[in-house]
Amino acid sequence: MSYADAYARQVAELEGVLADREGGRPRVGTLLLVEHDPVVTVSRRPGAASHLVATPAMLERAGVAVEATDRGGDVTYHGPGQLVAYPILDLNLLGLGLHDYMRLLEESVIRTLAAFGIAGERDPTATGVWVGVEGGTAKVAAMGVRVRRWASMHGLSINVSPRMEHFDLIVPCGLAGRAVTSMERLLGAGCPEMGAVKRELVAHLEMLTAEAAREARHRRS
Repeated sequence: MSYADAYARQVAELEGVLADREGGRPRVGTLLLVEHDPVVTVSRRPGAASHLVATPAMLERAGVAVEATDRGGDVTYHGPGQLVAYPILDLNLLGLGLHDYMRLLEESVIRTLAAFGIAGERDPTATGVWVGVEGGTAKVAAMGVRVRRWASMHGLSINVSPRMEHFDLIVPCGLAGRAVTSMERLLGAGCPEMGAVKRELVAHLEMLTAEAAREARHRRS
């Protein structure tokens, strides 16, 4: 799906979550999963556009579009072989502040990777999920969200088996000198198919949001 079409779907789902809250029928929300057509997204962060290092001609040859985005973060790439998850959630209902929500997203990815034998880890200096590689660490999952009236949109992306050369078109997430990797690079022929990764991620997001909802109810009782 194109980035623009997926964004429109996110907005519609977010409006529904907010309307249900205002109507006295609050619900946790919706999870959208997508693989985008090849696209570089550029946030509103000052200097983000400078991290698109490819020329228009290079982008055209690669078949990669460029879209502005209102999520947090910097510049990133999306494309086939990359699992993108957009949780449209009522963070009020879940009792989650932004920091705790970002940690929940990271934990869902760490548990998903663990199911396939990959040890994901957090980096206290950079959002996302990282893995140990020769010479240091490499990012395998990126994150960027927006919160509107304490409902979330945008989310996370896991590099399952995307075209990794497309990341050379940008400074990923604005982090110069930091490597990017994929599950396919880490596991080779043992890389799972996309459906298996989707199932694991959905299961862990469901479990973690359910835990957050229970804790929020307990605090309110």
